[in-house]
Amino acid sequence: MRLVAIRDTPLDVTEVLDALDDDGSGGLTLFVGKVRDHDGGKGVVGLGYSAHPTAAARLEDVCRRVAEEHDVRAVAAVHRVGELRIGDLAVVVATTAAHRGDAFAASRALIDTLKAEVPIWKHQLFDDDTEEWVGTP
Repeated sequence: MRLVAIRDTPLDVTEVLDALDDDGSGGLTLFVGKVRDHDGGKGVVGLGYSAHPTAAARLEDVCRRVAEEHDVRAVAAVHRVGELRIGDLAVVVATTAAHRGDAFAASRALIDTLKAEVPIWKHQLFDDDTEEWVGTP
């Protein structure tokens, strides 16, 4: 694991790429999750992410498990919390491996497991003045 963090400041894809740079990796896969302007047929005007106090430790655990289960050289995951605008980066995950197939599989597992297991919740505000919490227990 080269970079694992939950932050209340804007995310930087270059920071993630730099953290994973090494000459032994033939493949690097990157997933960037952005705040979109719609969800479930409704217009989104803004959202906020909140994290449970254990979220950082859970994110580290997810990264460690993905690294152990896949033939990767490095793993990175950074998630944003706080108030975000349309187009802001919400999450950046990446993995490197000797071969692209391993990197693709690991990155897919990383984002899917992060979303399923790390206690980070999304509060969406819609253009019809309604709101919704996503990912809460």
